[in-house]
Amino acid sequence: MENIINYTNYKIEKDYQNVYYFLKENNFSENFITNLRKKEGYILINNHIANTKSKLTTGDILSICNNPNSKTTIMQCIIPLDVVFEDEYYLLINKPSGLSTMPNKSHYSNNLAGAICHYMKEKDSNFVLRIINRLDKDTSGLVLVAKNSIAQKDLKELDKTYFAICEGIINKNLIIDKPILTINTNNINQHKRIIDKDGKPATTFVTPIKHNDKLSLISLKLIHGRTHQIRLHLSSINHPLLGDCLYGKPSNLISHTALVCKEISFYHPYLKRKLHFTVPLPEDLKKCF
Repeated sequence: MENIINYTNYKIEKDYQNVYYFLKENNFSENFITNLRKKEGYILINNHIANTKSKLTTGDILSICNNPNSKTTIMQCIIPLDVVFEDEYYLLINKPSGLSTMPNKSHYSNNLAGAICHYMKEKDSNFVLRIINRLDKDTSGLVLVAKNSIAQKDLKELDKTYFAICEGIINKNLIIDKPILTINTNNINQHKRIIDKDGKPATTFVTPIKHNDKLSLISLKLIHGRTHQIRLHLSSINHPLLGDCLYGKPSNLISHTALVCKEISFYHPYLKRKLHFTVPLPEDLKKCF
């Protein structure tokens, strides 16, 4: 398939010394600007080829390549995607538990990233994978993908709500504010994190939904979103996630951590409104009560 350059157009409302100044004023990263310089035709002014040194005058139409980065070349895989929302800018997927988000040694040819690249190959021959929120393999729920660099940059007010089943009874709102440290051995990050005063700040807001005499269904919102934040924070207050073998113990009720990214909202910069999406609680979590 022939590579087609897709552009985002900007009507220039004041004079600029050059395109570079416009890009920096509008929060484009240096990495993005560097990639724009790699190929002629990635920048147009009034449909004429330009570059970052070209002058901009009030009323000009500046066209910027959406995807100046090199296309993602990870191994593609054919896995049906549960698409919750899609337009030309964003793709929202409901990921099942048990599916790794990104390729790794044990899931090199069977992962969500490869499935997305396969899904997008006919839509965009130069597709660059930009997953906004990654989920652990055992965590199900909503995963948001930006289809181009500018859509990723312009995304605002992203908000996620997780639902989980934890051990024990939680019957009041909680705020868990404990720093999380990544253990490093011989310059290799260890899988398990710990609570430590020297760690990075992390805050989790817990809201109870219902409980029985052994388990609680809760909703959670995060500040910072550190790796394993929910799992570690709940374990630290003696309410580990059901089925969490790393920070708790295995369960005969469920074969994986009982955690789902159930709701997501964001301000769509091109529709100019807030969008909100929710998915049902997975059946294996429902059966735990």
